[in-house]
Amino acid sequence: MENNSSNFIKTIMKEDLESGKHSTVITRFPPEPNGYLHIGHAKSILINFELADDFGGRTNLRFDDTNPLKEDQEYVDSIKEDVKWLGYEWDELRFASNYFEEMYNRAVLLIKKGKAYVDDLTPDEIREYRGTLTEPGKDSPYRSRSVEENLDLFEKMRNGEFETGTKVLRAKIDMTSPNMNMRDPVIYRVSHAVHHNTGDAWCIYPMYDFAHPLEDAIEGVTHSICTTEFEDHRPLYNWVVEECEMETKPQQIEFGRLNITNTVMSKRKLKQLVDEGFVDGWDDPRMPTVSGLRRKGYTADAIRNFVRETGVSKGYGAVDEAMLEYYVREDLKLKAPRTMGVLKPLKVVITNYPEGQTEMLDAEINPEVPEMGSRQIPFGREIYIEQDDFMEDPPKKYFRLFPGNEVRLKHAYFIKCEEVIKDENGQVIELRCTYDPETKSGTGFTGRKVKGTIHWVEASQAVPAEFRLYEPLIRDADLEAEKSEEEAEEKTFLDFVNENSLEVAQGFVEPNMKEVKAHDKFQFFRHGYFNVDPKNSTPEKAVFNRIVSLKSSFKL
Repeated sequence: MENNSSNFIKTIMKEDLESGKHSTVITRFPPEPNGYLHIGHAKSILINFELADDFGGRTNLRFDDTNPLKEDQEYVDSIKEDVKWLGYEWDELRFASNYFEEMYNRAVLLIKKGKAYVDDLTPDEIREYRGTLTEPGKDSPYRSRSVEENLDLFEKMRNGEFETGTKVLRAKIDMTSPNMNMRDPVIYRVSHAVHHNTGDAWCIYPMYDFAHPLEDAIEGVTHSICTTEFEDHRPLYNWVVEECEMETKPQQIEFGRLNITNTVMSKRKLKQLVDEGFVDGWDDPRMPTVSGLRRKGYTADAIRNFVRETGVSKGYGAVDEAMLEYYVREDLKLKAPRTMGVLKPLKVVITNYPEGQTEMLDAEINPEVPEMGSRQIPFGREIYIEQDDFMEDPPKKYFRLFPGNEVRLKHAYFIKCEEVIKDENGQVIELRCTYDPETKSGTGFTGRKVKGTIHWVEASQAVPAEFRLYEPLIRDADLEAEKSEEEAEEKTFLDFVNENSLEVAQGFVEPNMKEVKAHDKFQFFRHGYFNVDPKNSTPEKAVFNRIVSLKSSFKL
């Protein structure tokens, strides 16, 4: 998708331009405004926008808004925001609903040509008559209606003389076709619903398979790029363009959709998670929506680089989620300032440090980017460390703090655990330690070495913060394990929602983090990369979403 890369779609475009079939490349990104975009849509966005750009062409953002029962202005707004955030600008903003009059006229043309008819069968009867993959369908008893009767009934459908769900307009193609999509598909239905764009001007709406090729042809789209699930729909796409006598003839080209392990990639399922309260909205950081990934802290650069690396092919397979995380780390390691945050605090009193005294220590902002400079952090008699960085009875090769052991405090001194304070329940609530003033970081101390380095925050100036740690909402392994079970048929994907997908910790960060803003990103020593949550952070208390941990087993 980049200028120096090639793929089969780019090859087709190049050949079409060289042969004179087209003088330019026109693509479109055509989402249905019935939900928020997810990362799978990001691949379609990149393909359409970047391929057109490679050839100096144009890309429209077009909303396929033909189903008013499921569509909403909220989705339109969110999609526009996501496309822009990903770094793309459309040439024209279009709506399928703006073409309703022309679509109606093309349907009338089909009726006049004897290529469409009004059917009174119920939806269940239509399914029954359609046949199966091994058995041909059979003609509807209404298939032989005259052109005049069909024109009259279709006009009455438009005028609102029939109730929702009654009477449909079907294309008259071939009920014996081996392609189920060609067995007289429904192309219009009655629906007395208010549309987000056209209001109550219409009470009949075109079906997607009829509307989509017409939209492409109306806009002069040269290459209609979609996923392989629409490959069997291509003969119908071409039939509509041809029989409706469209002036331009767009070419449908299919590519393999993006699938990622441990990731739900169905808009319908994502909507279920939102509607049934498993998440706190479409932008919940556990959601694979573009807005959810943005809120979690993913960057547009990381997503674009990831999608480019997955390539464009007909193949269908799942990409390891670790690959996406790899690109986030690669992007942030040179951008995110380093800092220290204690997620589960344990108080440490340094008994030989002067009471009431603090000193400022130097710490680099990002060791990989020296020009980012350094920051000052306070050090004093009382600090917080992680509960996990202390064990009273540690196993072998445990190099952090335990009674009698010495560790280095990052950017500070060596400290040694001298005493453990517990509450009435036997829980460790405080450590008493001593420090060695000769071991200050940066002074070149070489007297002795310690094997453990831990992070900390000075207690008197520590800034309270909330940390949110995420795990996959639904794990592929759980679904796979259940496939062989008899009860699997009775379960839905919601039965496999990970109840431990969110862990919330209350801790502290360095005092220089007082003025953080929404979407500021940091690498917390040993914990990973974090993003300031734009929804729940307040001036009094920041909320940090963990974007990704530091460790990865993924290799390119």
